[in-house]
Order: sequence, then structure tokens, then C-alpha cells
Amino acid sequence: MAFDYDQYIRSGKLPHIWCPGCTYGIVFKSLLRAVDSLKIPKDDIALVSGIGCASRLPGYVDWNTLHTTHGRAIPFATGLKMARPDKRVLVVSGDGDATAIGGNHFIHACRRNIDITVIVLNNFIYGMTGGQHSPTTPVGHMATTMPFGNIDPTFNIPELAKGAGATWVGRGTAYHVPALDKLIIGAIEHKGLSVLEIINACPTTHGRRNKFRSPTDMLLWMKDTALPASAFEKLPPEKTAGKFPTGVLYKREAPEFSETYFAMVERLKKQKEAREE
Repeated sequence: MAFDYDQYIRSGKLPHIWCPGCTYGIVFKSLLRAVDSLKIPKDDIALVSGIGCASRLPGYVDWNTLHTTHGRAIPFATGLKMARPDKRVLVVSGDGDATAIGGNHFIHACRRNIDITVIVLNNFIYGMTGGQHSPTTPVGHMATTMPFGNIDPTFNIPELAKGAGATWVGRGTAYHVPALDKLIIGAIEHKGLSVLEIINACPTTHGRRNKFRSPTDMLLWMKDTALPASAFEKLPPEKTAGKFPTGVLYKREAPEFSETYFAMVERLKKQKEAREE
């Protein structure tokens, strides 16, 4: 039986604004399937975004949604989680939105380990605003702000998240769809700050400048370049050069921020009551 996507899509919002060949639609459908498999009621999930191509996703789903300012999705989501800790709070963000203007918020959310799922759609470029290079644009790749090739070292988003304190870190691609469904489920189920990087294709502002002849070429690059983490770890460095690991890359248990905060509130209330007796 075909999956009923319409049950989660706001009427009158389609067709979407993404360019032909953009893989955000693939990720969008994967997210809907993941939430459906978890049986989360629509009113118990909140999806927050900032600015950029990825930020349009909440406009299409019939959930609680919040479209915020550039780079500020995570602090808005933090406030939402603290006000309504009973809700499943998800952030969807681009590589620039999350790790450039939003980089400070990103690292401190990881440090706090608040129970939010941060999905970073990494297409290696600022796609909506003109094709500027982002913190993940590969060295040597062309962008409007790097017309002779990017010379900035690039962020490794999973390593950044791990180093900042995130307790669940994963990476998937828009090509490996069945695996992506499972990764989104795992990220949402985790108690604490989970970061899932999803490698995406932007054929309009990244692919055309960097010798990808078609969106299909970009998907085939994902196929050829991604390796399961279990296989990646066993290979010598010369075999992993130019490739990246996918799957759950890091996971640990740690106190969750909102629970710690409200436990402190209850402790202080009891101390106050004891003093007043």
C-alpha cells in the first residue's frame, strides 16, 4: 500500500518552491515516513526552521511549525522545549543557517544536551541567497563568493556536534533513502540533543559551478562517496580519502537539560517551603 503523504501536508501549499533536481523533497518525504512510523500525534510534534531553502519545509507540513529568523531556529526551539517539554521538537536547518550565522547557538545547544532533534540539510552552499560559499563548501569548489575556488577549511558537522557535546550524532544522504528513514527515527527517539547531517544536492547553485552535469550525477556522487561507518572504520586512510562515513557516528547517555532544569525548580520550591514552615 502506498504511503499517504497527504495526511501530513497542508492543503494548498504544493507545489513546493525547491528547484528541479533538489533533493530536499526526498528528505521531506523521509521525515514524514519517520514521524508516521513513530506514531507521534500531529499536535505533539513541533518543527522549527530558520532561513534558507531548508527553512521552507515547515510551511508544507500540518504540524505545529515555527519559521524563524536566519540562524535562530535552535534558540527558538530551545524556548519551545522549555515551555512545552512534552512536545517532540525538531529543527530543520541548512549548513549555512546551522553552522555559520547559527553556529554559536548550535554549539551551545549541543553543550546543554537539550532534547531537540537538529536535522542539518547540507548541500555545501547558500542556495537561496545567491550561491555564496558556506562553512561546508569543499575546498576548491566554486561559489559566487569564491569564484576561483574555496580556500576556507570546511566544517565536519558530525565532529563539530560531537566536540560540542551532542549525545547522538549521525549522517545520512538523500541517495540512501531506506537508511535515512531509520536515521531520522533514531535521532527523534534519542533523549538529548541529536544532530543528523543529511548530505543533499543543490544542482542550481552548487552543481552547475562544480562540473556536475545533472542532479543524477550529484546523487551518484553520494552513492560512490558514502560508506557505512562500520566499513569506513576498518579501512586504512588511503582507502577512505575523499569519502565519508554514514550511519550513527556517536551516541552516549547524559542528563537532559530541561529535566535537569525542572528538577532544580522543584528542589528550590521544596527548600523554600521548608524555610517557611
